[in-house]
Amino acid sequence: MKAGRFVAYYRVSTDTQARSGLGLEAQHEAVRRFLVEESGDLIAEFTDIESGRVADRPQLAEALRVCRVYRAALVIAKLDRLARNVALITKLMDSGADFVAADMPLANRFTIHFLAAVAEYELKLMSERSKAAAAIRKSRGAKMGGIVRPDFQTYLVGGTAASHAARRERALARAKDLSPLICDLRDAGRSVHGIAVDLTLRRIEPPGKGRIWYPAAVRAAFALLGEITPVPQPNGRGVRR
Repeated sequence: MKAGRFVAYYRVSTDTQARSGLGLEAQHEAVRRFLVEESGDLIAEFTDIESGRVADRPQLAEALRVCRVYRAALVIAKLDRLARNVALITKLMDSGADFVAADMPLANRFTIHFLAAVAEYELKLMSERSKAAAAIRKSRGAKMGGIVRPDFQTYLVGGTAASHAARRERALARAKDLSPLICDLRDAGRSVHGIAVDLTLRRIEPPGKGRIWYPAAVRAAFALLGEITPVPQPNGRGVRR
């Protein structure tokens, strides 16, 4: 794995373990060694006190949010510390954040490759079924080729609207991930420009291409969230409108 940014996630099963440090110390050490070997940067650390079979983990959810914000990978000490059920692993994979286990760095790649192989196989089956169906229709004398839909204009407009809705949904999800950070900066008195500079310095990827945040993108994030946007004052500080 290439050097990069990581968010550490630890889990202990009981309050007693949490207080005594039993198990937690070993997890910290395993993650520390992994980061040294990979020359990785640690962004943040989160700990849940839950059974391995419990899927509702608030600290894991927050860790994944921070991973998405900073485009970082979630690192855990041991694969069995994450979960003992497939549903939670699936939830993690659906989160959009990458993850790696310090004791088994290749496990994540294997998982992704396995899922990709299954998806590829399903696509292959769909393609073969489509070709077989087309061959049957052709043998029965059906005319092959493109079909002009009588409602093509309606179809086109509907497709465009769906595309816009999908883009807005992605933008809203990203804004929600950023919400705690940008709202804290706003409440601390930062202007829209100041927030944009701060996000750029933190190396948080902006929407679209490039690496620089612009005030318009910050305003758009506040608008999507329905939050009050900071406006500049004569003294140059941002306050809420």
